[in-house]
Amino acid sequence: MNKLLKTCLFAAAALMSQTDLLAQGNVYTNPIGLQAYTFRGSWDKGIEATLDTIKSLGVTEMEGGPIKGMTTEELRKQLDKRGIKMVSIGADYNKLAESSEQTIKDAKVLGAKYVMVAWIPHKGKFDLETAKKAVADFNKAGKELKEAGIELTYHNHGYEFEPYEDGTLFDYIVKNTNPEYVNFEMDVLWTAFPGQDPAKLLLKYPTRWKLMHLKDLKKGVVGNLSGGTPTTNDVALGTGSIDIPATLKAAKKVGIKHYFIEDESPSYLKQIPQTIAYIKGIKE
Repeated sequence: MNKLLKTCLFAAAALMSQTDLLAQGNVYTNPIGLQAYTFRGSWDKGIEATLDTIKSLGVTEMEGGPIKGMTTEELRKQLDKRGIKMVSIGADYNKLAESSEQTIKDAKVLGAKYVMVAWIPHKGKFDLETAKKAVADFNKAGKELKEAGIELTYHNHGYEFEPYEDGTLFDYIVKNTNPEYVNFEMDVLWTAFPGQDPAKLLLKYPTRWKLMHLKDLKKGVVGNLSGGTPTTNDVALGTGSIDIPATLKAAKKVGIKHYFIEDESPSYLKQIPQTIAYIKGIKE
């Protein structure tokens, strides 16, 4: 048994006593989901071993996509073997805008119901022209995905909150994308980092949020509109500066069903069990 798996099995065992926290009155009662990017440093060292580690944490849902070194068909078999569902896959903006064919194929093989785009290419400050192009590209790709039974979501990354009219360019994107074809995944850290309130933003657009990235921001970090911050600023949920209880209560109210822990910190193996225990313990 590899060292990584031993570490996670020990952490998972320590969380066994937390199962009673799923009693009535808890805010978070959803499956435990994980963004595959969290384990970006592990996949090339052994895909099956990494999936074993992820399973040991109690994860039953993932967001990710094809992994280099294994066919997509084989990856689906390995996920099924471990009782893990690939709910959502990521897609590169430019590739999706050019053609949705491969993305649809990958989603179908993996059984994913959602496709998410996490970055709109831009140089310098995010501007209105870029937002307009993104709206057009998202509406087109979203329609193609919808016809294939898949839903497109855009994952905010912080730079979209540039002021525009009486709101921000993120507001512009929400208002100008067709809700039949395009909806959203909230990344909690990339909402709070540029100065937005995640709970308030969820409630502002209650019908548009479908997925969520669970992340917390180190206390004392001053944010901006860059869409970037050192990975060491990712901390276990409940230890940072974001009001996680309020965010999860709002997420529950607007009906988000799939949540993915994304921890980019070098300490993710230590922090993920802490995050899981914390969210399971939040009360109404």
